[in-house]
Amino acid sequence: MDYRKTNAPTNTITRDMMKLCADTGNVYETVAIIAKRSNQIAIEMKQDLEKKLQEFASYNDNLEEVFENREQIEISRYYEKLPKPTLIAAQEYEEGKVYYRNPSKEKNNF
Repeated sequence: MDYRKTNAPTNTITRDMMKLCADTGNVYETVAIIAKRSNQIAIEMKQDLEKKLQEFASYNDNLEEVFENREQIEISRYYEKLPKPTLIAAQEYEEGKVYYRNPSKEKNNF
């Protein structure tokens, strides 16, 4: 998933929870689904950021030699401006891009 190209808002918006939980029929289950997807996105974003920042890491740091690395600052600012993982997950859920299943409900259907 390319979270950089998402159309999720960058700030918090009000959502109709009854409309969101129409698929599951349970508000708490819907929130749990969005939260789990949000955690997956956050881990992916963190790994991507760490990988990019490792390219600029210096391993011979001295207390006297602390300097600013412009590239690291630019990358960090870019990631700070991206939508938060919870907003991306909620947008994906609204668009129907999140796959989820509840094994306990599937067991009852048999």
